[in-house]
Amino acid sequence: MAHTALSAAHAAYEARFGHVFVICLDDMSPEEALDQVLAAIRSRLANDPEEERCLTAEELRALTRGRLSRMARAGAPL
Repeated sequence: MAHTALSAAHAAYEARFGHVFVICLDDMSPEEALDQVLAAIRSRLANDPEEERCLTAEELRALTRGRLSRMARAGAPL
């Protein structure tokens, strides 16, 4: 049931904002991720497009920082 609700929320988000929902889950356990994503997407659906654009950009920056940090710790070439 949660996956169906998540799919519907993703569709509503894309229809409202014209792009996919972006969220950084780096500090979240796998057990809580689904509920947190669903809560976040429902909450962010109420944002105006400019506010959501700013939040999406921040989530993308967080994703990038996390990936670069993991690559640096692993010794991968940047």
